[in-house]
Amino acid sequence: MRVMVLVKATEDSEKGFFPTPETLAMMEAMGRFNDELVKAGVMKAGDGLRPSSEGKRVAFDGPGRTVVDGPFPQTRELVAGFWLWEVKDMDEAVAWVKRCPNPMPGPSEIEIRPLYEEADFA
Repeated sequence: MRVMVLVKATEDSEKGFFPTPETLAMMEAMGRFNDELVKAGVMKAGDGLRPSSEGKRVAFDGPGRTVVDGPFPQTRELVAGFWLWEVKDMDEAVAWVKRCPNPMPGPSEIEIRPLYEEADFA
C-alpha cells in the first residue's frame, strides 16, 4: 500500500527556514528518522516545501484559469512537507508516524492519505 504522508504547515513553517540550534537539531533528528525509513524500505520519496509565500495557485473555472500568488490563508490547511511511503497497511503507516520526531518547533500535525492503486479502478 502506498501512502502520502503530509506534514501540515504551521505559522513557523510559513515564515521559512532559519538555521538556529533548535531547527538544526530538528533537521538532524528528521534526517535520522528518514534514514530509518530508507533502511526499512518504506520511504520512496520525500522533501520539505518552501513557504506558500513563494508559491502560486491556479484556479480553474471551466475554460478560465486564474493565477493566485501566495501566501495562502488558513495555514493549518497547507502542507510543509511530504513523504511517499510503501507500507503493508495503514496501521504500519501510523506506527511509523508515531516514531517521527516532531517536525515543527511547536504543536504540529501529520496526515496520512492512501493513494489510489490500479486495482481500485478495475
